[in-house]
This record gives sequence, structure tokens and C-alpha cells, in this order.
Amino acid sequence: MNNEQKIKFFLGASYLLIISIFLWFFFSNFTIDEISSYQFIKYNRDKLIDFKNSNFLLVGFIFLISTIFWILLLGFASPVCLLGGFIFGKWFGTIIVALGLSIGATLVYIIANFFFKEFVEEKFSKKFNYLIEKFKKNEFIYFLIYRFIGGIPFFISNMLPTLFNIKTNIFFLGSLLGMIPQLFVWVSLGSGLEKIINNNLEPPTLIQLIFSSEIIIPILGFLLLLILGIIVKNLYLKK
Repeated sequence: MNNEQKIKFFLGASYLLIISIFLWFFFSNFTIDEISSYQFIKYNRDKLIDFKNSNFLLVGFIFLISTIFWILLLGFASPVCLLGGFIFGKWFGTIIVALGLSIGATLVYIIANFFFKEFVEEKFSKKFNYLIEKFKKNEFIYFLIYRFIGGIPFFISNMLPTLFNIKTNIFFLGSLLGMIPQLFVWVSLGSGLEKIINNNLEPPTLIQLIFSSEIIIPILGFLLLLILGIIVKNLYLKK
């Protein structure tokens, strides 16, 4: 094993260790029954919102840093979007979530470009090879479209652009702008859930939840973005 392979092995092992410690710490403090209990969620919602109102900048900073680390460690974007909307509302929530996800995604891209480029090429180059020439024409526009369309698990979508040699600044800016429409929908859903919990002492029924304006509007927005994404994909990113 040469020095480069040793470094990659050490970093990979450290990454897995950090993820394991994070999951152990989380589930040693909260059980599945607790975090799925409506009363637990409502009680902690009140405490969280009160603390946020008294320490807005501090909570915003902690959330931003936590989002970056969440993306680096676990890579799932939807929980962050829902939580951002739940805590900060749909407008500021969209801004802070977009910024945190974009920074975290850019760091994942840099790491993937340095350590996992060969692996990504081996696994995905045949499937996405047709996009390389498109990205060469105008990498910012096509990457913006790539981010807008989505449809690929977030962690993988941050690593795939190593195939196209996207510049780091374009990756960040394209992520920030391209993800905003879909992030706004998800964050609005989280904000809607917060309003429903705040206004109901008892958990609403599934029908009440789905057909409340706070939930149905983001769902319709998601469906609209899904249709637009399919149209844009067929226009610009088809083989």
C-alpha cells in the first residue's frame, strides 16, 4: 500500500468513525419512540422556537454549521430542509438551508474530486458519459439545470460532477441558485408542519394534515417542479 492509498484509507476510516460516533451520540440521547411522539415534538418545538427567538443569530450560525457537517457525514438533504423550515420559517429557512447545503455539497465535491474521482468514473462514466460534451459547452448553465432537475440522491449528485470537471466556484454558485426552487418547497413543508403543531394540542389526522393549506400547497409545488424538471431534462439533458 503506497502513501496515497494509506492517506485515503485513513481518511475513509476516520469518516466512518465520525459517522458512527454521531449516530451513537444521537440515539443514546433520544429513542425512536421519543422522537416519533407528538407530545415530545410539540414540547420541544415550543422550547426550540423560544430559544431561537431569543438567540436568533446564534441559532442561525449553529444551524448553518450543523447543516454543513450533516451533509459531509450523512448527505441527506430533506431532513435539513424540513428542520430549517420548522425553525426559521419558509423565507429565512430557504436562505440558510440553501447556503448550508451548498457549502456542504461543495466540500463533498472537493473531497470526491481529490479522493474518489477514479471510483466515480468507474461506476458512473458509462451512464453519464453523454453529458460530458454538454457540460463543456457551458458548464454553469448545464450545472444549473442539473441542480434544478434533481432526482438523484443528494450525496451522489454531489460526487457525479467530478465526471465533468466543474470548477469549484461554479459548483457552489450553481448549487446555491439551482436548488432554491426545490428547497423552498421542502422548507415550506417544514414551516407548515411547525404551524400545524403550534395550532393543535392533539395530533391531526392524516387527512387533516394532508389537506391543510400549509401542507397541500408545498405538495402541489413539488408536483409542479417535478413536471418542470421532466420537461427541462428532455429539452436540455436528453441523450
